[in-house]
Formats: sequence, structure tokens, C-alpha cells
Amino acid sequence: MIKRKLQWIAEQTNGTLKGNHDVMIDGVSIDSRHINEDVLFIPFKGEHVDGHQYVAQAIESGAAAALWQSDAPNMPEGLPLVVVDDTLSALQAIGKAYLEEVNPKVIAITGSNGKTSTKDMVEVVLAPNFKVKKTQGNYNNEIGLPITLCQLDEDTEISILEMGMSGFGEIAFLSNLVQPDIAAITNIGESHMRDLGSRAGIAQAKFEITEGLKGPLFYDGDEPLLNELVDKTNGDFKSIGFNQDNDFYIHDLQASERSIAFKVGAAQFSIPTLGAHNARNATIAIAIGRLLGLSDAVINNNLGHLHLTNMRMEQIIGQNKSRLINDAYNASPTSMRASIDTLSIMDVPTKIIVFSDVLELGPDSKMYHEAVGGYFENKSIDHLFTVGTEAKYIHDKAQDFTNAMHFETKEALEEALIPYLNPETVILFKASRGMALETIINHLI
Repeated sequence: MIKRKLQWIAEQTNGTLKGNHDVMIDGVSIDSRHINEDVLFIPFKGEHVDGHQYVAQAIESGAAAALWQSDAPNMPEGLPLVVVDDTLSALQAIGKAYLEEVNPKVIAITGSNGKTSTKDMVEVVLAPNFKVKKTQGNYNNEIGLPITLCQLDEDTEISILEMGMSGFGEIAFLSNLVQPDIAAITNIGESHMRDLGSRAGIAQAKFEITEGLKGPLFYDGDEPLLNELVDKTNGDFKSIGFNQDNDFYIHDLQASERSIAFKVGAAQFSIPTLGAHNARNATIAIAIGRLLGLSDAVINNNLGHLHLTNMRMEQIIGQNKSRLINDAYNASPTSMRASIDTLSIMDVPTKIIVFSDVLELGPDSKMYHEAVGGYFENKSIDHLFTVGTEAKYIHDKAQDFTNAMHFETKEALEEALIPYLNPETVILFKASRGMALETIINHLI
């Protein structure tokens, strides 16, 4: 956690210090409702609320000092402040300066799906051998990432940073801010299609991670859009995927009830989670582990301790000893197809998928949902249950290939699932976060 004098904060932000130079800050906060002792409070001028009006309250609650944007009115007298041109830019400058002083090796991860799972996998591979700090939650944007930097311990050896975006230029900014030593792109899906126009646009936006990159990029080598960008760019690029021409070739997948085994080249690995896509995510961690000097035996042993963040292929015991798989944190057509593949190869008597809407797909939403429905052809799925306006398109296309039912409400869907709850059944749930499928899961546990 950042511990610096207020004078240092003023120097890094080109700010004007109001108050005692020797005030020591211990961490940063942007939320006046949750103030830890001695933090630096950073207010933002929002569309509806101006955080500057809570500066005095934050200091009364224990903050050591605060930033103050120079154009904000009614600056209080007698409080320890650093006056800056822009508080967001100041936060970013503080994070960057502190990162440079701690000087860990920086690993940056982006992609349409699997960023958080891959981050968890890289951490579990490296943490037994290095002092590692990773992005917590979804602190992966222009505000969250510098806050993450300020949370580094002074002796951090490796910082794992997740990078998200909704438009062009955002990942380029983050990459230039932290200058990663290693980077990874998990895949290219359809998230933010409405803002970026096409999958090619999404690939271009994700590829911006190379702009500040100082070392190798590990990427999904089965994605033609990324291969096109790699071919046009000078750099140290390493492909990962299920085609033999990848630098890290994944093959011989075998799924059990709670794990998957696979080979990368000649080496055998196993992870305690499901999904071929997670084999690819794990291979990013394997490649980074190898780069940092770990043996395959050590990497495989460390992967055995993997526990993914909740709602990522999270396996739960349901009523009557049924098995529920909660993969409902987020969704895209790409990750829905991966869910179909995951369940299809599982050796269980009854396999049910529950899908709801994928959001933010723009004007081609119907086409993308129909394509998910068509993917059920020749897949070993016994039942498909859908709920939501857009998910009806999945149902309509899939009903030629599986027993499909569509429901107008989550309550009706939940009621229909109850007769299937038994030890012979696995039910996988997948949808965009906004559809809140976990409300059904919670009633079936």
C-alpha cells in the first residue's frame, strides 16, 4: 500500500500543497463513505455528484488529506490539500510514479472473455515463488487500474493487471501508463460490439495493449483477426491455441467431473475447473510461468490450487444432489459457444443449459443470438432453457437440435427446472451480467 508524504504527492501531480508538508498518507480512496485511517481522498466532479463536497467529511472520518481540482468552487480553508488541474490525471500520475518506485515486473491481461480467470491462473502459478499482487475485482479501467497500483506493497515482485475497455484508445492509455513487461490477449469476442462496430474493431482495441509493451505478447493464435494484426506489427509475439501451428499447442483434452487435463506440447497439465477455453487461459499462465523460470512440474502443481473468482464455471451442489454450474458473471456469443462445448463433452446422463440475453451486441444482436442457437447442432445437450427477449432467438434456432423451451419470466423457468434436480443432472447457467441468472441459482441450491 502506498505510504508517502503529502509533499511527494504534490511533486508527482505538479500540485500546490495546502497544509503540512510532512502529513503522511497511507493508501488512497475515492469513496467518502468508506474511509480508512490516513488515506488520501480523491474527489471527482461527476455528472450528477461532485465529490469535492465530501472532502471535509472524508477528512473528519480519518483521511489524512485530499486532492482538490483547481476549478472546483468553495475550497475549504485549513485542511491538508493538494490542488491539481485534474483529480483523475493526478490519481493516474500518483499510480504511475508509485509503480516506478516499487518497480515490479508488470503482467497485463486483456481480452473479451476470460480476463479475470486468466489473471487468477497467472497468480496461482506465480504466487508460491514470487511476491504477487493482482487487480482486485474489476478495477481494470482508467480509475480502477491506478488505484490498484497504489495498493502494491513496497516489496511486490510481480503486478498482474487486468485491462478492460469500452472504446478505442482506452487500453492504449493503460498500456502506456504501466509499460507492461509481459502481456496477454485471451480472445476476441463480441462484447462492446455496439461501441466498436465489428469484431475487427474489438481486436484492434484489444491489440492496443502492445503500445506500451516492453516484452512478449501471448495471444489466442486460433483467432484470425489477431494473427492479421500480429503479421502487421513488429514485436515478440507468441501464439496459444488448439491448432498445431501455434507456439503453444494445446491438445489431448480430457474432461472429468471437476477438472480438465491437457497437454501443451509434450507436457501434461491439469486444472480443477471445466472448459476447453480454460485450458487456453491456463496455457497463458503456463507460458508466463515458463518465461519466469518455473518448471512444468512446479507450474502443474501450482495450478492444482486454482480457485476461480465466483461465477466463473463455479460448481455448486443443487437440490437433490444435482450439480449447477454458475458461469453467469458475463457472456458473449463466443463464451456461450464455449459453454456448449464444455457441457457437451461431460460424461453425465442429463445435460441442461440455461441461457439468457447477451447485451450490447448492437444492431446485429438477433444474428449473433441465432448463431448461438445453431451451434447446438451435433452437440450432446439434452435440454436448452432460455429466458429473455434476445434469448428467444437462441431458442428458435436451437429447437431443431435439442429439446428447447423458452420462458417469459425467470420464475417460470425456475419452476420448470425443479423436476430435473437430481444426482444425474448438470445444469449450466450463462448470460450477460445484467440478466442476473444467479437469482435462479440461489433458489435451486
